This record gives sequence, C-alpha cells and structure tokens, in this order.
Amino acid sequence: MSIDITEFYQTFFEEAEELLSDMEQQLLQIDPSDPDGEQLNAIFRAAHSIKGGAGTFGFTVLQETTHLFENLLDKARHRELTLDPTIIDIFLETKDMLSDQLNAYRQQTEPDSAAYERICNTLKALAEEKGHGSGAVSESSAQTSASGAAESSAMIIRIAGVAADNATSLAEEMALFGTVLEQQHANDVLTVRLETATGEEDIRAVLCFVVDDDQITFELVAAASADNGVETSVDEWPAEVEEWPAEEEMVQKAPEAEKVTPVEPVSVAAPAEPARAAAPAAKKAERAAASSENASLRVSIEKIDQIINLVGELVITQSMLEQGTSDFDPVIHGNLLSGMNQLQRNARDLQEAVMSIRMMPMDVVFNRFPRLVRDLAGKLGKQVEFETVGKSTELDKGLIERIVDPLTHLVRNSLDHGIETPDRRLAAGKPAAGKLTLSASHQGGNILIEISDDGAGLNRDRILSKARENGLAVSDAMSDDDVWQLIFAPGFSTAEHVTDLSGRGVGMDVVKRNIAQMGGHVEILSRTGQGTTTRIVLPLTLAILDGMSVRVGGEVYILPLGAIKESMQVRPEDISTVTGNDRVLHVRGEYLPLVELYRVFDIPDAKQDVTKGIVMIVQSEGRSFALQVDQLIGQHQVVVKNLETNYRRVPGISAATILGDGSVALILDIPALSRAPQDREGSHAGHHRSAAALH
Repeated sequence: MSIDITEFYQTFFEEAEELLSDMEQQLLQIDPSDPDGEQLNAIFRAAHSIKGGAGTFGFTVLQETTHLFENLLDKARHRELTLDPTIIDIFLETKDMLSDQLNAYRQQTEPDSAAYERICNTLKALAEEKGHGSGAVSESSAQTSASGAAESSAMIIRIAGVAADNATSLAEEMALFGTVLEQQHANDVLTVRLETATGEEDIRAVLCFVVDDDQITFELVAAASADNGVETSVDEWPAEVEEWPAEEEMVQKAPEAEKVTPVEPVSVAAPAEPARAAAPAAKKAERAAASSENASLRVSIEKIDQIINLVGELVITQSMLEQGTSDFDPVIHGNLLSGMNQLQRNARDLQEAVMSIRMMPMDVVFNRFPRLVRDLAGKLGKQVEFETVGKSTELDKGLIERIVDPLTHLVRNSLDHGIETPDRRLAAGKPAAGKLTLSASHQGGNILIEISDDGAGLNRDRILSKARENGLAVSDAMSDDDVWQLIFAPGFSTAEHVTDLSGRGVGMDVVKRNIAQMGGHVEILSRTGQGTTTRIVLPLTLAILDGMSVRVGGEVYILPLGAIKESMQVRPEDISTVTGNDRVLHVRGEYLPLVELYRVFDIPDAKQDVTKGIVMIVQSEGRSFALQVDQLIGQHQVVVKNLETNYRRVPGISAATILGDGSVALILDIPALSRAPQDREGSHAGHHRSAAALH
C-alpha cells in the first residue's frame, strides 16, 4: 500500500499560508539599512519550507518561484545582496505572487503563467543586477547553507508513531530524497538509512506535512561510498527498538545506543555557519519542548459549531430540569437537587470551555494591516507609523471574519482623510510622520476596538454644510457626537475630489450597518487638529447571550444585558408628548425617546399606562432611549438561535431562544428599535408567526 499524498494537500496549504503570513510580517518589520540576521533567516526558512513541500506535492510553479526567491534571500542573509526599500517591495510582491499560486493549487487550477513569467523575470533581473556578476545562487549552495549537507551523505532517520501499515509506504516516499539503503520498523518506530544530497532542513520541512516535527530525529553518518568503506548491515541493527530516546540523547549517544559503532558520526553543521555547530543539545531539547507545548489540532469550524449547538441544547435541557424541580421538597429530594446544582455548574463550565474554542486572538485580524498601511501610505505620499495594541485579545471566530471589512475601510479612511501629508504636518508643528494605532481590549462582556490617528480631525463646519446640501435635518446647536454620526449617512462624503480611495460616499454607512448586524455599535471621538478615534464595541460572541427576560402582556422577550443602563418606574409628569403620538421621558435633565413595546408588537393585553409598568433605559449606537415593559422576570444566559435560518427576518427582533419551560422567547433588536421606535407595520403578525415556527 502506498500513501495517497493528496490527503496531505490541505495541511500543506494551511501551513504554507501561515508561513507566507509570517514572511510578510518579517519583511514589513525589517530595516533595509541594517537588516537583522535572525529576521532574514526566518524569511529564508519560510521560503525553504514552502519550496520543499511544493516539490514533494508536485506544485512545480510554486516550487520554482520559491526557489528563485530563496536564492535572493540566501544572498541577502550572507550579505551578498544589499537590501533597500525597492528590493523589499519586490520581495513583498513575490510573497503576493506565491499566495496567488498557492490559492490556484488549492482550487485545483494552474497558476497564472503570465504572472509567473513576470515575477521570475523580475527576480532573475534582480539577481543579475545586484549579484556582482555572480548570477543566481545554485540550488546546491542554497541547500548547503540551509541544511549543512552539500554532498551526498547517509542519514539515519527515525520517525516515531508510525503504524506497521504505513511504514513501508512512508519509506518509499523518502526515496524521493535519495536511495533508501536500509529500513526497519519496530515498536511503531520507523528507522531508515538514506543516501541523499538533500539536507536535514529540506527533509524535515517536507515530512512535517505528513508527520509531526517532534516525531522525527536525524543522525548524519558517513555514506557507503566514503573513504572508510564501512556499511552498516540491517543485521547489526537491534531486533527491537526499546524506549524512544530524547533528542539530546540521540545526538550524544545514538552510535552506541543503536549499535552502529563501526560508523563515525560527522557534524551536521554547515561550514558557513559554525555557530550552528556549537549549539548545545539543550537548545534542541528546549525547542522540542516548546513545540510540544504549542501543539495544536486543526478542526473544521463546522465541527466546532455542531458541538456548540449540542452544548446549547444541553444547557436548555438543564434549564428545563432545573425549572421542573424548583418546587421539590429539599428534604425529600435532597440528593436530586444536589445533583441538579452540580449539573448546572458542570453545564456552565462546559459551555464556557466550548465557547473558548471559537475564540481567536485579534492578531489574526491585525496582521493584515501593516502591509495595507505601508502600501497605501506610499500611494498617498504620506509617512505613517503604524502600531497595534492588544493583539492577544480574543473574539469569536464568526465575528473575526466579519470585522475585517469594516476595519479595513476605517483604516483606509484614517489614512486618506485623517493623517495629513508631511508638509502640512510640519506646517502645523507636528512630526512629518503621522501615527495610526489599532487597538483591542475587553470591556465587560464586550470587546472594544479603536482606530486612532493624530491627524487633522473631523471638520464640524464642513460636515454640517455637506449635510445641508444632502437635505439632512441638521442645526448648529447639534452636539459634536451627533454631528460626527452624520458621516454614517448613506452617500455622505466630505472629500473634495473623487478618487479610487474615497469621495463617492460609499462605505461608512455600510460599516455602521455591518457592525450593527453583529450586535455592536460605532462611536467617534474627534478634536480638530489633534486626530480622530473611531471606537467599535462588539459582543465577545453571538452564540451565547447574557440577557434580561421581560414580560409584555403574555409575551416574554430577551433584552441583551449589555444594552441596559438602568430600570425605573416613572411618574406622569416625567412623560411628554411630542410630534404625533411619540412621547419622551425626562430623566435627569435629558429627554429620551420612549419606545412602548406593546405598540411596536401590537400586544393587546399589555399594560398601556407607562406609570404602571417598568421603563428600561437602554443604549444603542451611542444613543440612549427608554423601553416600556410590563415586568422584569430575571437575568440569565440564553443560547441564541438564528431566526432567519429557522423562519425569516422580523422587524425589531434579532434572534430567538428557548426558555427553561420549552417556550420560545424572541431577542429584541435594540439598534432597530432605536432607529424606528414606532415602525409597527407588519411587526405583530411576524412576531407571532416566528415564535410559532420556532416552537
């Protein structure tokens, strides 16, 4: 049986994508005038690993492009190629081309041949221009510097954890690197003696797409054709490999332990890098331990979503049992009630543990922006210092994917409209380079994302003037916060000229709408001449919600806890009627719109007198309003069920959940209620039909 190498494609694609991402980050951080050797080595190793994997899987175009790139990187790290910003741009362009080629192979198509020819010609021309007539580095020399094995030699390769069924086929695959002289399999350890000109780094880079890195150990020995003429026979190998030794023990004692005594071990280090030969075995053990500690398992998001859904059902079942046993006598049913309390604790812990699986660091998002800022600043002729803060802050994967586009638009907006050109900044007494900061932090049950710049700030007069031109109802007495919110109006733009970046009034309204759909809101803080901060507040996850259940007539609704500021009972003199039937509530010198849920959803048996019910002061999109309900029931976590998936979209309702008694409760859409508090058309019928559908 031979291994079907296509089953490892997905692993290669994912790991190569990570390597390319790391490569881009290193290229953006490197100082061309004084490049850091370790950064250059990291970039080279990434290209080297991708080349090795591409060659094994037959991705020829990707392999050849990476090989040309690797040659230049090798020149750079040996100071044979002097870096400058133009070369860094070429390297970044090459990285983009490698990403395109990788995506093409992922989609089972051939990469663009014209683009391939163009990047190859660019790399070859760079090698000839900067190489002092030496031309491109040969593949053998690149492998020499990378692996320390320029000439044909024999390696003993041990791979732990190999089942008997796969041992022969895995040994056959290693024949791709050279000639398999001997092989043995015992106690799930495959031991192969391979004669090859390929270095350890190359072989490890490829095998890591098939087995874990910590399963592989290497021992370089003299080849069969060496001067001593000694060959080690399989008969001399131990009949069984006993305990798998640690990597440092392999380095120090492998010849005696494996009884390959006639063969003298030789150094694995490359002549050009004596420091690597002097590296102590403790360093290798430390790297192996770190690799073990950081081991991860790739699981599809569909499986995680399925587990989360099942845990949600378990929580609902636990809530039903808890409600069903709430009237039991604790004396008679003490053991049962104690078990129910334990079940509740375990269900909550399980729920939190499963939810944490979906949480991903904001680093995944933030790493996209250094390249965007660099390219766009160059295009606009601006100097920008970009900083990220709080990259380890975690957010639900579903929100991570949806927040990228709004953040991209806001970052581009700060670069285009916020930060001034160097001459204008100098004239204003500022440093020539502007500062752009992207930060993330936790705030209660929410995540706070801020995009801050030290640019010119928003121009209040220009915004008001443009708003009047667009027919918006504005006044000079508006607060700054209300004026800043005008830029989110559809079609609104203060740009003097339409460019490929801005001026069409498309974008900010979409940003606000997309963030509102994620259960969040956008705030803007700006000071003329000092800069602008755009703040996005999002829930940590959309799968579980901390909510307050409220009753209106015979219906129960869930109010997101994060939106609630306070609750109160009001007096008749606190209520005023304004245009039409709309009413406002006077609270500590501020007039808040009053939204009466019985009117929004046309509930006939609800309390219509506001003084007889409860008023909740809630906040959405930076604004507060009052929400009239009949009764507060209690606070608890609910499992969010998508209403559109199970039924259809209902105005004023964002989702649904199942309560402990098995009934359906609808989760209120606070942003929608704040924008159209008295828009009731069709709400009542949609509300009742959606609840029935979920039952």
